[in-house]
Formats: sequence, C-alpha cells, structure tokens
Amino acid sequence: MSLETAYSGIGRLDRLSYRDTVVHRLDPRGKVIATLLFAVVVVSFPKYEVLSLLPFFLFPILIGALGDIPAGFIAKKVIAVSPFAVFVGIFNPLFDSSTVAIAPGVSISAGWVSFASILVKFALTISAALLLIATTSFPGICRSLRRLGLPALFVSQLLFLYRYLFVLMEEAMRVVRARNMRSFGTRGAGLRVLVRIVGTLFLRTVERAERIYGAMLARGFRGEVPSTRREALRPSDAVFVLAAGSFFALCRFVPVPQTIGRFVRSLAG
Repeated sequence: MSLETAYSGIGRLDRLSYRDTVVHRLDPRGKVIATLLFAVVVVSFPKYEVLSLLPFFLFPILIGALGDIPAGFIAKKVIAVSPFAVFVGIFNPLFDSSTVAIAPGVSISAGWVSFASILVKFALTISAALLLIATTSFPGICRSLRRLGLPALFVSQLLFLYRYLFVLMEEAMRVVRARNMRSFGTRGAGLRVLVRIVGTLFLRTVERAERIYGAMLARGFRGEVPSTRREALRPSDAVFVLAAGSFFALCRFVPVPQTIGRFVRSLAG
C-alpha cells in the first residue's frame, strides 16, 4: 500500500464522519460506550466459540447501513490490517492438535476452530472501531472520552496523534516525491537512500513539531485542548445504548444460532 493510498483512505474515513445521518447525530458518548461494550462482549467468548459470534455482525451491519457508510470501504480496511490477526493465530493448528466435532460425524482440529475465532473477533472489533470513527469523527471521540472521565493529557495526546498523522504523511509524500523526481522513479531506491529519507523525514518532523508547540504555547495551550461544543444526552441516546447493551447480552448468554436452528427444525418437523 502506497503512502498516497493510505493517506486517501484515512482522509475518506475522516470525511465520512461529517455526514448527517441518524447515527452521526447520536451523542458520541453513547456510541463510544456501545462500541466498548461490543468489544468487551465479543472478546469474552471462549476460543472455540465461532457460531455464537456470528449474530454480532448484525451490529456493524446496522450501524453502517443507518450511517450510510460504504460496506466495501470498511471491508477493505479490515482486510488491510488482517495480517496481524493471521500472524497471531496461524500457529494455533500446530499447537492445539485436539479435535472438536463441528457436525455429526465431522471433526476438525481445535486449532483451526480457535484460529477462526480469532479472525471473527478481529473482524468484529476492527469494523466496529472503524464505524465509530466514520460516524463520530476522531475529535468527537476524544471529546467524549474526556467527558467520560479520561485524563486530559491522555486525550490530548490521542488527538494530536490523529491530527498530525496527516501532517506526517504529507511530509513523507513530499520527501518520497522529491526522491523519485531526482532518481527518475526507480533508480537510487536502495537501503542507503531509504535511510537518508527516514533521517530527513525525522528532522523535518522534529522541526515542525517544535514550531507547532511554540505556536500552541503562544496561543495559551496549557495541556488540554479546549472545546466550545457541548453535546447533551438525549432520550434517543439512552435508547441506543440500552438497545445495544440488551442485544449484546442476549447474544452473549443465549445461544442464538442453536436456538434458531432448533426452531427451524421444529417447524420442518
């Protein structure tokens, strides 16, 4: 993935957060709480549970549909970072050689089941996090975290990290573009040149960081980013959190796929 592609993807995610839909209008605190609950409940499932995780896909699907977020865009981002999950679980089939029955007369290695569980949990949590950013905006998430009681210094660091990620990527693209123009694209792309590019980027980043921090101090910065926005919790926000929490509890403590299967068999019988 090129720097331009990564920059475009992050920029699009940021632009999506400023749409006007029913999900975007929800209070950021409610969406943050619901997403955290979602992640905690999903991760709490045992490592051999795969079918029980499938109903949780309804949450990101509904949020994406109501928030008018392109499903393909989110899916591409999840796939782009999926190698991390693959690396974590790829050795499970080697170390967990016990067998589990997945159907009458059909058994497979338990390691493959736990590997599938890792991938499903990863897809669920990452898609929920991406949808939270795409329907709230990162500054909105930071404001909600501050109002939920997180330390101001921690929230400010998160906000600066996100804000200046764009600045750093733009600087990196300028350096790489200059190198390509001087070497006609392909020549001079060895390790030596790469080390020089990284060093140049580091020096430029430090210089810009010093200028930015000096400008912030001159404008009265004292460790916390002020905000004039004051969102108020509405009944619809409480309904959203309660509905989401109830759905998560239902899927966690009731075997939904098995219950649906028994119901279908009873109708067929």
